[in-house]
Amino acid sequence: MTDVAASDELMDRIYRRQRHVYDFTRKYYLLGRDRMIRRLDPPAGSRVLEIGCGTARNLIVAAQTYPDVRFFGIDISSEMLETARRVVEREGLFDIRLARADATSFDPALLFGVPGFSRIFVSYSLSMITGWQDVLSRALTWLAPGGELHVVDFGSQEGLPVWFRGSLRQWLKLFHVTPRDELEAELTVIGLRAGAITVFERPYRGYAQYAICRRLAG
Repeated sequence: MTDVAASDELMDRIYRRQRHVYDFTRKYYLLGRDRMIRRLDPPAGSRVLEIGCGTARNLIVAAQTYPDVRFFGIDISSEMLETARRVVEREGLFDIRLARADATSFDPALLFGVPGFSRIFVSYSLSMITGWQDVLSRALTWLAPGGELHVVDFGSQEGLPVWFRGSLRQWLKLFHVTPRDELEAELTVIGLRAGAITVFERPYRGYAQYAICRRLAG
């Protein structure tokens, strides 16, 4: 079995049932998603990609916020994409385009027939991807000059009680989720190699971490 097939099988196994209640339950602890969407601020007429789009919850919020922007989403889980397509259709947002793809090696030209994006965002997905550094490198490859990569995920919880941090991480491990404590250092280096500058925040007392990686224009 290939790594991609194994990842697909794992994600489908995790979300086969959870996808039906995913959005209702996750809103209580996937903090910072809507804040990230508000700060995307993509240019009118541009293209925006979500990596690890899941049920398309974020894409729908973003599409409703920026109606003059084209949105795309990729995910490795066939089960999640099935739900995403159904929800997108229900909302009447037929311009949102979805595709199954490996986040570490995707090619937007092959998937969607487009050369790249002005904004790419990753919301609470890096903590579930083994090759998460490769995801960041790949995203920056397809980011247009002057574009931005936005990442929000679990942080190191440095401002929260030790018992909370330990309990949260044990619980996350049940779902194959591992907070990427090295995200700031890794993305800073990966960004510099791609001609991009990274700014980093740790909202909610470090519960979450939020990064914006801006690729220099020209």
